[in-house]
Amino acid sequence: MLKKYLDAAIQEAKKGLSSGGIPIGSIMVVDDEIVGRGHNRRVQRGSSILHAEMDCLENAGRRNASDYKRAVLYSTLSPCDMCSGAILLYKIPRVVIGENRTFQGPEGYLRSRGVELEIVDDSECFELIQTFILKNDSLWNEDIGE
Repeated sequence: MLKKYLDAAIQEAKKGLSSGGIPIGSIMVVDDEIVGRGHNRRVQRGSSILHAEMDCLENAGRRNASDYKRAVLYSTLSPCDMCSGAILLYKIPRVVIGENRTFQGPEGYLRSRGVELEIVDDSECFELIQTFILKNDSLWNEDIGE
């Protein structure tokens, strides 16, 4: 199941890239059903906050607290401070991360707050973002607040 859901997040990342944005994707799964999908749309929407995880949560719509407590969030890249804050706010207990070599958010803090993290170190996730950064380093730096 993990591969199926990570592949769905990778497809979201590719949607982001093909629409002129940064190739990071995310999905949220509750009870083995994808309930939210998103990709980084900061460029496309002129947004300061539409990272993939934030877009995914927005697209999942209003959910009750018990849904979030059963959720698994998949992201092709380690969530940043902002996205990690949303994970903590909604008490999402598990996050599967495609890769964290390119960027590592506050993973230790998430763990210290009881969030289970699984780092897959997926080569497709890594290559997708690395290829993007080589061609778009200033946009990448903007996205991570550098």
